[in-house]
Amino acid sequence: MLTHEKIETSNTLMIVLITFFVSVGGLLEIVPLFFQKSTTTPVNELVKPYDALRLAGRDIYIREGCYNCHSQMIRPFRAETERYGHYSVAGEYVYDHPFQWGSKRTGPDLHRVGGRYSDQWHKIHLLNPRDVVPESNMPAYYWLDRPLKDAHIGAKMTALRKVGVPYSDQEIAEAPQALEGKTELEAVIAYLQGMGQALKQSR
Repeated sequence: MLTHEKIETSNTLMIVLITFFVSVGGLLEIVPLFFQKSTTTPVNELVKPYDALRLAGRDIYIREGCYNCHSQMIRPFRAETERYGHYSVAGEYVYDHPFQWGSKRTGPDLHRVGGRYSDQWHKIHLLNPRDVVPESNMPAYYWLDRPLKDAHIGAKMTALRKVGVPYSDQEIAEAPQALEGKTELEAVIAYLQGMGQALKQSR
């Protein structure tokens, strides 16, 4: 029988046991979530898969590292809900692959930013944040005002369908056309404007 002394004096045994218990504990916490309805189904009918333009905008958001300064998860604390709006729930993220939750907030949380400002405000803010928020330390993303080129948008949607996002064949086929004549700036704004709208509109 193992005693505390044997465990604490054997590095190998300690590593093996820690790995075992952390693995089992992690599985017991994570696996049930895959079978829990509230985490695997949309919170309401307003939660929809990203259309082609918003999906392209989300890819640009990730490419530019926006998640390094902005989280997309409002915690259920009064200080957060008063500032950002209703706390985030799992059913809002069922079509997010990968999630953009984050924990670093150099800038504000963006989960309920959709509809809070006009498209024009977002355009000015992205091109030069200090034009609308003088104290902002966010960098200017002036290069986003260029044609949007995403030759693989259909392939991305097909891949997402394999992990449960219900894109139709028609949506995938029409995706390249939906991006024609658009700029990267418009795509990012479309992504931002759709953020957190489902639960906000249903209340």
